[in-house]
Amino acid sequence: MSPGPHTVYRYVPHTIRQIPEAGVSYEVCSSEPGCAEGSGPQDAQENAQDWALRHTGRTGHALFHRVVTDHARVTREEGE
Repeated sequence: MSPGPHTVYRYVPHTIRQIPEAGVSYEVCSSEPGCAEGSGPQDAQENAQDWALRHTGRTGHALFHRVVTDHARVTREEGE
């Protein structure tokens, strides 16, 4: 639906912040062609990295990508 001739847009400032109590997860995934293995989400970065080291030892795969996931909340700025 496109705006009508009397549509008014109002800019409302918002902020986005990490929610520390929601935690962070770490994951390492093989980027080698034909390999879809990964560590799965881990609570500790060391666990994901250890998985990658073991995977390299078993397969010789040396290329990985890392994913760090956190949670964030968007809120309207005060006074708006």
